[in-house]
Amino acid sequence: MVSHSIWIVGTSRSGKTTRLIEQFCSWVEHKNTYTDSFYTKKQGREKADNVPKFLYLKPTEPGVLVLAANDDNRRELGDRIVTSTLGKYPVRAKTPLGFFQDEVILFWPLLINSLNLKAQFPVRLRPETEQELATKLWRSQLDEEILRLAGMNESRLVRRILDLFQLAAYSGTPCEDIAQILARGLGENSTNLEPEFLASLLLDWRNWCLERGLLTYGIITELYSQHLLSDRNYQQHLTKRYQAVLADDVDDYPGVARLLFELLLDQGAVGAFSYNPDGAVRLGLGGDPNYLEGLAERCRVETLTGPPPESLGQQLATQMVELVTESIMPLSLPEIVHSIQTTSRAQLLRQTAQVIANAIQSQQVESEEVAIIAPGLDAIARYTLVEILAKQNIQVESLNDQRPLISSPVIRALLTMLALVYPGLGRLVDRDAVAEMLVVLSRKQQPAESIDAINRDAINRDAINRVSTDIDPVRAGLIADYCFVPHPDRPNLLSVSAFERWDRIGYAATTAYNKILQWLEQQRSQQEQRLIPSPISLLDRAIVRFLWNGSNLPYEQLAALRELLETAQHYWEIDTRLRQTSSGRVGEEDAGTRGRGDAESSLSQRLPLSVSSSSPSAATITEFIQLLRRGTITANPYPVRPIGGARKAVTLATIFQYRASRRSHRWHFWLDAGSPLWAKGGAATLFGAPFFLQDRLGEPWTAEDEKLAEQQRLRRILVDLLSRVSKRVYLCHSDLAVNGQEQLGPLLPLVNACVTVISETSVN
Repeated sequence: MVSHSIWIVGTSRSGKTTRLIEQFCSWVEHKNTYTDSFYTKKQGREKADNVPKFLYLKPTEPGVLVLAANDDNRRELGDRIVTSTLGKYPVRAKTPLGFFQDEVILFWPLLINSLNLKAQFPVRLRPETEQELATKLWRSQLDEEILRLAGMNESRLVRRILDLFQLAAYSGTPCEDIAQILARGLGENSTNLEPEFLASLLLDWRNWCLERGLLTYGIITELYSQHLLSDRNYQQHLTKRYQAVLADDVDDYPGVARLLFELLLDQGAVGAFSYNPDGAVRLGLGGDPNYLEGLAERCRVETLTGPPPESLGQQLATQMVELVTESIMPLSLPEIVHSIQTTSRAQLLRQTAQVIANAIQSQQVESEEVAIIAPGLDAIARYTLVEILAKQNIQVESLNDQRPLISSPVIRALLTMLALVYPGLGRLVDRDAVAEMLVVLSRKQQPAESIDAINRDAINRDAINRVSTDIDPVRAGLIADYCFVPHPDRPNLLSVSAFERWDRIGYAATTAYNKILQWLEQQRSQQEQRLIPSPISLLDRAIVRFLWNGSNLPYEQLAALRELLETAQHYWEIDTRLRQTSSGRVGEEDAGTRGRGDAESSLSQRLPLSVSSSSPSAATITEFIQLLRRGTITANPYPVRPIGGARKAVTLATIFQYRASRRSHRWHFWLDAGSPLWAKGGAATLFGAPFFLQDRLGEPWTAEDEKLAEQQRLRRILVDLLSRVSKRVYLCHSDLAVNGQEQLGPLLPLVNACVTVISETSVN
């Protein structure tokens, strides 16, 4: 039988996604052309072998499963398909994990019957909540001796164990087989923790979650691959719904995605897949490109040519890869490769920013055509680059800048407000926090035109608060010193007249403070009368009253506020579920469930079911505030991109972030070119990841394997990045790293081979 599925192979920017969209359009065109003729034929006639099953669908029936590697690519792919089809054939693009999650929730009743689960609607756990609950569930077993043997703190060990479960699920390995694979893979190189012990923790965790209807990414993937995909009823529904599959960048998909694709292809579906041999961005983080590549045997292979002519990949890739991997020393690299070399990293950051500013101001390049790419971006580097460029009126867009929510002054102010309204939270409030809250909540109402002007001038987001508040930091400090009354249960704010020299505060600040004080008293009164449904409602009230106030918030603040509300809603949803499940066991013996009770008690305090969510305990709010203060939650709400055209800003990203976004620019600045982290790809490989690759399942990972993997990763990084730059590359190198150590990374031969060198004197 002729294979109608196609396997599109090509390097970065070779047109793979465009070819996929063309294939989709051809499916739709043929479908509309052939449908009427097929349905007018006699019922008993067999379908021709050279006609895909998809073409027999009625126009009103669905039939195409569209998948993309990550959420940003998913939205872009969906938009391009809708544009190409003029909206006549809308699609719902998903990521592989997003599809698994939708299917598990949709067919949850089937799983309830097959696994004997409690009939309750499932609730997904976020990674930070997953770690919080797992830590409390395992705390009695992860004692000091275990932590000493593991050589790490409790938080890191819990994350490592949970990652093992996720890696196993992505590879299609049952949780029961994790101990066997770890024992074979680790061999003598054990982590001093028995694989059976780690597997038993994971089994307890999985069963604990399923009893309460809680789903993590690992549990979702395991349920889908181990139970749904093998269920005949589900298979019938799946193959009836989808007769075609369109998957972009499958080199970043987990291994279980191949099980899904093979099932669809076995049932007569037609597929179109794109594969980048120089991609594999998520290798070591759950991706299994070699296993997915096996699908090519079932498809007609189309090989696309290299990157577009304007890309530097054709000119430099081979030369740079040979120079780095084989130590072949050319006379020099072409003049399109420049280097910025300094002694210290502080000098490097200043000079890199100055070179970018000079190029943009001299109109050699536009700001949106410049990308700064680094193996790792610390807070100092981000702040330095943003501040220097902002002073030159050049905006900087930090790609997927997932800083902790607690780093935002607005979020800290709202958490302080919570502690002042609800009783029992006085130990979470101090004078500095109160002063900051007064500054943030005294925001003036400004017309949208002025805020847009501030944004256009590229002043950092804190400047908006500085120039538009009635209570400045000095007056806020005075008020907090004289009017704040600490108390473990009921911290209080006094009238401004409690300060003898309250006339120094001024009319505007006094008026704003009185409004804040009056609002807090009103909320306390309503809380005592149980008129506030939940802390989420109180947060929303404060945002509407003090922050929104009829004006347009900057996107960064809006994203942080949305993430705060999403996080709070998720946290109290989990709290409600745990209180419901714990109420059913009141009075039971705690002998065999002590660890589980500890995990529940932190969120639910073992409250009876009759206690409604309108009266959250102080301990629950305390846990929520402390969770945020530990910095485990980052601002990344949905959608994560502003509405409108692309910002005219310099892109700042790590290697992993930049490659995953599939972006391209005219100029690249490769920061910290001498760093050894370039061989790591800008993202740490999860512990045990090589053990769960299908082509070497359970095989030991040696030092030679690690060396070869780093060489291959470095080659892919160079080829991929060079395919995404069209005019010029700057290698930014400092002799000394932040910690003062000499940098001797794998890209150092490239730095030494540059003819055009920019030093501090040439910049000045």
